[in-house]
Amino acid sequence: MKKIAVINGPNLNLLGIREPDIYGRTTLKEIIANLKKEAKKYNIKIKAFQSNHEGKIVDFIQKIGLKKYFGIIINPGALTHYSIAIRDAIKAFDIPAVEVHLSDIENREDFRKISVIKDVCVGQVKGMGPEGYKKALETLMSFDKNKN
Repeated sequence: MKKIAVINGPNLNLLGIREPDIYGRTTLKEIIANLKKEAKKYNIKIKAFQSNHEGKIVDFIQKIGLKKYFGIIINPGALTHYSIAIRDAIKAFDIPAVEVHLSDIENREDFRKISVIKDVCVGQVKGMGPEGYKKALETLMSFDKNKN
């Protein structure tokens, strides 16, 4: 069975209560539960991780990179805009990653329009709310088909 890591960065543990007009009312726990159901269709096992600390996210990416996971779905939160450390950790391994954002970062504050992560990912999903995680899974699965 293939494994995919789903990594969520700072403040995403507050989904459902944090700025619901932007991020919605769905909790991270609900997003992960729905994604796990979707992943079963592909015979994929989901390993979910959330941290408010950049170094812990880097450590987790390195750990799963060494274990040869099939893919990464990552919502780095605010770290999207400046974490070269997360970018480098993703780039260090030959594992396809898809960046996810619940809101459309292109239509928000200027600083949110910049992603230092997207260039080391095979795709970026933004502005689809919780459904963006399912779209990221589909992107990883289509990337796998294109690779063969």
